[in-house]
Amino acid sequence: MINLSQQLKLGLRLTPQQVQYLKLLQLPTLSLEQRIKLELELNPMLELNEEQETPVEQEETIEEPAEKEENQIEDSYSIEDYINDDVSGYKSPEAYKSSDEDDSYEPPMPTAIPLLERLLGQLKMSPIDDDEILLAEEILGNIDEDGYLHRDLNLIVQDLNLSYGLNLSAEKAGQVLQKILLLDPPGIGARNLQECLIAQLHAGKYPNSLKELCIKVLTVYFEDFKLKRYDNLEQNLSISRETLKKIIDTIQHLNPKPGEGEFTAQENYITPDFIVEKDNGDFIITLNDRNIPPLRINNAYKQLMAPRGKKVSAETKDFVKKKFEAAKWFIASIHQRRETLMKVMRIIVEKQRQWFEEGETLKPMIYKDISEVVGVDISTISRVVNSKYAQTEYGVYPLRFFFTSGLESENGEDISNQVVKQRVKDIISAENPDSPLNDDKIAEILKQEGIRIARRTVAKYREQIGLPIARMRRKV
Repeated sequence: MINLSQQLKLGLRLTPQQVQYLKLLQLPTLSLEQRIKLELELNPMLELNEEQETPVEQEETIEEPAEKEENQIEDSYSIEDYINDDVSGYKSPEAYKSSDEDDSYEPPMPTAIPLLERLLGQLKMSPIDDDEILLAEEILGNIDEDGYLHRDLNLIVQDLNLSYGLNLSAEKAGQVLQKILLLDPPGIGARNLQECLIAQLHAGKYPNSLKELCIKVLTVYFEDFKLKRYDNLEQNLSISRETLKKIIDTIQHLNPKPGEGEFTAQENYITPDFIVEKDNGDFIITLNDRNIPPLRINNAYKQLMAPRGKKVSAETKDFVKKKFEAAKWFIASIHQRRETLMKVMRIIVEKQRQWFEEGETLKPMIYKDISEVVGVDISTISRVVNSKYAQTEYGVYPLRFFFTSGLESENGEDISNQVVKQRVKDIISAENPDSPLNDDKIAEILKQEGIRIARRTVAKYREQIGLPIARMRRKV
């Protein structure tokens, strides 16, 4: 039997334009440049506004909190205004300036020879045949960023034999690996920490007696060394405490990650999305979108939409109409993205003003604190913060750095967990190395300072800042 009924439901549906805006919002500057280039290729209605001078970064001044209302961004422009203006962003008298005034010279980065090529060059200077070169190339190609070889040598040999029809042995691969271990940087290609440190001892210039003792510690008594059982080492090696100190000091000065730092400056370069500068007590926020090209609607296609335009087929007109709507919303989305980014960054600077002035103390702040002021959902703040960086007077920081949870002190004030982590680090750095403080003692010290914190929270913060437990911090 068929029945008719009514239901009342509350739901949320996003339009394609809203989805596009949210996707653009979470893109960092470099990704947005690529996205615009892709849209220019896909949509013939979009074109670069070459007549318009390249827009410089949008700037906004953050003054004292009492005057912040004067710096609110106006939301008076509509989508049609942007289409008529043929620009992709907020247009104001200061929005566009001559690029010659603001372009600063950035010297080119020197080219660097990749680590793989340097190692192969060193290897070819010693007597080596073609099979060994082939093995060396395959081994070096499997080394990870830290300089370790985590792939089994048997599998490497098996792949080479199948690919080239050879009959290489695992023993020969092991011989090639031993040669690689002694190259510069020594220890590169090691399969574990012991092998890495032992290779560095063999390659380094140390007194023979000290070198033999260090190698014996790493091969026979590595567990005692790792767990800092210094009494056992003294007894098993029959050495004095002074000799043990020399051994420990020698091993600790070896490099546990020989491949670290081998990236070029180009690979490590971060392009900040915001630049925050201090100027006479105020903060100037600059959106770093200098390389974002200005867009406009292609006039040739736009005329096809006019009522008195050229006579075209209904199919062509429908195609142009769809592309026109897509171009219009794409331009509007870029503008809306810029406005939202500036609003969020302005509130971050206002709430963390003390940090931007001193570079030390962060206040507890979560996404909800920003969303309530800006008037958007928490998920929108998360998209803004995602993969974005801000250049400050104290370095380049991810936006997530400025968001921290808080702990309540005895006087009722909230303290950022970043402040507590720094205090834990300071307490540990000032402890007696012969008798390190455990997490319970650190929690007691913090409680005496008025910070309510549990032992497990101290342990969590200690692990997050990369400090081991008390027993592992003990020194000779």
